[in-house]
Amino acid sequence: MKTIYLVRHAKSSWSDMTLDDFDRPLNKRGKRDAPIMAQWLHDTTKQLDIIISSPAKRAKATAKQFAKVFKVDIDFHKSLYHAGDEEILSAIFGVNEAYSKIALFGHNPGFTYFANKFVDGESYIDNVPTCGIVCIQSTVDSWTSFNESNSKVKFFIYPKKLNKE
Repeated sequence: MKTIYLVRHAKSSWSDMTLDDFDRPLNKRGKRDAPIMAQWLHDTTKQLDIIISSPAKRAKATAKQFAKVFKVDIDFHKSLYHAGDEEILSAIFGVNEAYSKIALFGHNPGFTYFANKFVDGESYIDNVPTCGIVCIQSTVDSWTSFNESNSKVKFFIYPKKLNKE
């Protein structure tokens, strides 16, 4: 069994409009939410084998918070910066087969579109908000076999929903 956690980067700052999109940092809320969500995921799953992240500043900062909690390495893939299905699948297919639980850190709209390939009709995800986590569980033993027919969304959580629970 293989498990993927799609994690959208935490809330980013728009205070400096001269910054390139790639270089936007986390804002105050993002810096607050990332460690909270990392700890929640750790308390829920206990294990993560590796983090694969977009190298954009906001995604990198979010991934580092999760890496600190899980004590795992981060592998940065430039292709995950505003990635679509093809780039996300390529990152998944390249994962070491010894790993069973991975987290991908990236951006919308790609993460929302990708997540919706694995939901049933009534569980459509309108938007993966900042620092939202979508868990996709697959029955496969090999990452290269991962697809919509053998994988389903197990849970979807985000900071505002977590605060309501």
